[in-house]
Amino acid sequence: MSVISSVNPRTGETFGEPFPPTSDVEVAALASDAAEAAPGFEALGRSGRAALLRAMGAALDARRGDIVAIADAETGLGEARLNGELTRTVYQLGLFADVIEEGSYLEAAIDHAADTPMGPGPDLRRMLVPLGPVAVFGASNFPLAFSVPGGDTASALAAGSPVIVKAHESHPATSQLTFEILRHALRDSGVDERVLGIVYGREAAAALVADPRVKAVGFTGSLRGGKALLDIINTRPEPIPFYGEMSSLNPVVLTEAALRERGGDIAEGLLTSVTGSAGQFCTKPGLVFVPSGADGDAFTATLAKLFANAPVAVALNQGIAESYATARAGQSNAANLVAESTGTTSGFAMVPRLFSVDAADLTETVVEECFGPTTVLVRYDTLEALREAVVAKLPSSLTATIHSGTDDEERVAALSTLLRDTTGRVLYNGFPTGVRVSWAQNHGGPWPSTNSAHTSVGATAIRRFLRPVTWQNAPAFVLPPELRDEATDVPRRIDGELRLPGAS
Repeated sequence: MSVISSVNPRTGETFGEPFPPTSDVEVAALASDAAEAAPGFEALGRSGRAALLRAMGAALDARRGDIVAIADAETGLGEARLNGELTRTVYQLGLFADVIEEGSYLEAAIDHAADTPMGPGPDLRRMLVPLGPVAVFGASNFPLAFSVPGGDTASALAAGSPVIVKAHESHPATSQLTFEILRHALRDSGVDERVLGIVYGREAAAALVADPRVKAVGFTGSLRGGKALLDIINTRPEPIPFYGEMSSLNPVVLTEAALRERGGDIAEGLLTSVTGSAGQFCTKPGLVFVPSGADGDAFTATLAKLFANAPVAVALNQGIAESYATARAGQSNAANLVAESTGTTSGFAMVPRLFSVDAADLTETVVEECFGPTTVLVRYDTLEALREAVVAKLPSSLTATIHSGTDDEERVAALSTLLRDTTGRVLYNGFPTGVRVSWAQNHGGPWPSTNSAHTSVGATAIRRFLRPVTWQNAPAFVLPPELRDEATDVPRRIDGELRLPGAS
């Protein structure tokens, strides 16, 4: 097993102290520690965990300069982007504190003993409880918001489930620093430090997913990586939930009216969305449906000039840069190259490229996700041709976007119906990059974008790390506080009626 080193993607050079891979024995010890710490962590209660999450956010914010500096050195994402990502990370820790204090996530329900049409019914009390220790896989493209201190970790801890994070090889030092900061917050809050662990290396990842004490996996990464972990899970004596976000093309549909009214603005916004952070967003638009005709031609010409002048991007790591080059070579054989950046290259460089193809000529190569600053324009003649391309040739995605113009209502309604079945979020007259962390957010979609009906962003992401339990005819002293008759601080459905806190 080789050590894991930090690499500067701008130069390709390694720096800093290497990180030894975690052994199978160490993985087992971490899983054992997490399982032993789980009951006490659940016993903290909602208020205790909420206070911990806010303390973790404050601790990260207090080390902002150190975190951004090392993350930039390892990812090349830039201070502005990383400061924004850290702000998001701190915010989502606070959001999950709000979620568990509010309490509706518990789905608390009480059916008192009563006569029913089926005969006498017992007293039933139901709510969601923590799954137990979970494994979280850090993402290459989000060293903060989807890694050690990210949304999977925050939502699992909010649920009361201990977390063991598998650090991503693209940013091992960032992972270690943020882990140490969170561990200090645990210690300062008087919480068992074993609630949070970290492992390094692919062998450790496999051992972690296979460990019987791990009860769920949160993963953001490639489809190939997700399938590999699923294969491990399928060999376990006890199957466990796997929540994977893996692949997304994020199609954008442009109407003729939209191009006539604001084609230039759409072109500029699309360029930013495709090339921002080197095109390494899971919501990057990878396919853009452009109507045939003069309006579509003018839009294509405008966008081509923008791509030609776009700066060369830097990949997060060598593997992404090599995969990008391979994918672009394959795409060049299946689509027409419209424009590419003329900027200079260095380090793990990725040249922004714009391709075009007719809707009738879409192939599997064209509709395969490509991580990097590129997109494909798909020229379509009619709504029916577009419908055929979407239904027959496009894999499902995290997002789908419609840009429309005045008097496009009928077309927008038809497109909305068409796209809803292939995505988890439909956008109108905007761009999919930039995912708001909120109660109404959904960051998921049909396979292969995700493999579950849950979101990995937003308040309801907590649902992944919980399971329902019903207590029948239970004495009050064994019930969770939220299910006792005197409890009033969470929404509850009592005998079929939803009752809010404070209601008699």
